[in-house]
Amino acid sequence: MDQDAGEFTPRIGTVARRELAAHGYARYEQLSAVSAKELLGIHGVGPKAIRILGEELAGRGSGFAD
Repeated sequence: MDQDAGEFTPRIGTVARRELAAHGYARYEQLSAVSAKELLGIHGVGPKAIRILGEELAGRGSGFAD
């Protein structure tokens, strides 16, 4: 496992995990402070990754910022 990719599920893809980490996002709790739209602005983070991350957040009782 890529240690720089944080705790995110590999289902979102290697590039998305790496780019999220490069932008300072390594833990699900950090995503609740940012909107899905902002995350979509990160190269390599697409709609599929946002959907999967949203599902993971919901499973933790959280979600993206509005």
